[in-house]
Amino acid sequence: MRIRLDPWPVDIEGGQLTLKDFNGEIQDVETPRWAAIPARPIPERLRQVFVVDGKRRMESRLFIEDDHGQSGLGGFGAYVVGAVELCPHGTRQAELRAVKAARILAHAPDLRIDPMTLSPRHPHTGQLEYTPVPMTGTDALAALNVLQQHMLAAEQNLSHDLASRVPADDQDDREWLSALTVQDGTLRGRNLNGAVVGCVKTMETMYLPADRASLLSELKPGERTPVMRMTYSNGQFTRLIWYVRLCEAAFYQHPMAGVMRLEMFAPDDPSFLPPIVRQVANLSGTLLRRLGSHAHKDPRAPQNLIPTAALEQAMGRSMGSADLVTRRIRAHIAGLQGVA
Repeated sequence: MRIRLDPWPVDIEGGQLTLKDFNGEIQDVETPRWAAIPARPIPERLRQVFVVDGKRRMESRLFIEDDHGQSGLGGFGAYVVGAVELCPHGTRQAELRAVKAARILAHAPDLRIDPMTLSPRHPHTGQLEYTPVPMTGTDALAALNVLQQHMLAAEQNLSHDLASRVPADDQDDREWLSALTVQDGTLRGRNLNGAVVGCVKTMETMYLPADRASLLSELKPGERTPVMRMTYSNGQFTRLIWYVRLCEAAFYQHPMAGVMRLEMFAPDDPSFLPPIVRQVANLSGTLLRRLGSHAHKDPRAPQNLIPTAALEQAMGRSMGSADLVTRRIRAHIAGLQGVA
């Protein structure tokens, strides 16, 4: 018998390697030769790399009665997205960008709700301003779902706003990539034509057939697989994907530990690989090895990138203390009901 460890701690739900089967289609788009491709240097023209992430928090579930006799469920929630700007050549310090919390008051769709401002007793602690947003459902998770949708939309917009443009029909292989966004997690929503690469740190699904999956264990640090086109069985999502290894797996770990899946938006032409995607794939091993975290500092190492960990802390500060916000909400409700 042989036993290997999932590299992530047991308190992280699902671990890193759950490996469900993929119900969809994978096709070659870069090369039919299935073999490791070495990492290449980061081109001088790439001057900015932005690491983007988002964070959301339900602050209170609500039962709401509006001024017109209607009632329903709702919730107070906060979300924040932000970026860390890096020089991929190490010539300047990293900087936080656009880290600012937003708050919503999710409510049942038939309620008429006004924006709500929760003012503190002490002005220096700031106001909490909640924008009303109707939910698409009425179940207990509807408020959380609408909060998640707003966070993902804001994350998507920020990622593409910061990145270089990707012309959909550009056949020129010139080195024009100057700003790249590394987005934490899978890409969602529609393509806004930015040079955005999604970094999926948890392997929940094995997209490769059995005769190809073995290459993931054989990759050396910095090496990657060829780029493939992934299409879900329902045709709803199509992405260009590849895998890259950030570090060697320890002898006691699953041999795919340290491997990350990357993805970019796919063009309509199933046989076309945009030059910028090839550029990003070629430099991804070099870049991500520099940004990868270390096990003695982060239990999700190396996939939880160092800038992502720093950004998570900044986003938490931006939303404020959950306990203080809860007390503010209770005090506001008490004031509405005339309770001292």
